[in-house]
Amino acid sequence: MLSALLVMSAIAAVLGAVLGFAAIKFHTEGNPLVDKIDDVLPQTQCGQCSYPGCKPYATAIAAGEADINRCPPGGEEGIRKLAELLGVEFKPFGEDAVPKAKSLAVIDESTCIGCTLCIQACPVDAIAGAAKQMHTVIASECTGCELCVAPCPVDCISMQVIGEKIANWKWKYPVYAMTATT
Repeated sequence: MLSALLVMSAIAAVLGAVLGFAAIKFHTEGNPLVDKIDDVLPQTQCGQCSYPGCKPYATAIAAGEADINRCPPGGEEGIRKLAELLGVEFKPFGEDAVPKAKSLAVIDESTCIGCTLCIQACPVDAIAGAAKQMHTVIASECTGCELCVAPCPVDCISMQVIGEKIANWKWKYPVYAMTATT
């Protein structure tokens, strides 16, 4: 009877060690689906989806608390990618999230007083400048989220729609969706 007890104790110790190793080796931080969804989102951190940023919105989508159609900067292309990733049907934009034309923040440099409030509000660091100096927008970094407009005390920031040109034009639908059927 003592030998059976020792064998059972040895088996329990070995299994405990294997489970402990597996817990350390295969440990994941959070839900990996959240990271995949977050990779699809445009990372503008604009809050237009009613969440404070892309990661909280991705978390809500993964938990089933939010629809995939609430991100205006991601556009219909983003909704299509999310639908494909999650294996759900494409949904057009909801009533609370309406897609806007791609725009860019422009600062009237003659009016800017250098208060730095726009720099603090910009989630992607697309505004350059120093205190009491004129600021400017780095066009290639600006996501058009409009978060810099409201804090400006002298209203020197405006949003200008980026016209569709050869350099920034993209297919509105995937190529396979436009193939002719016979």
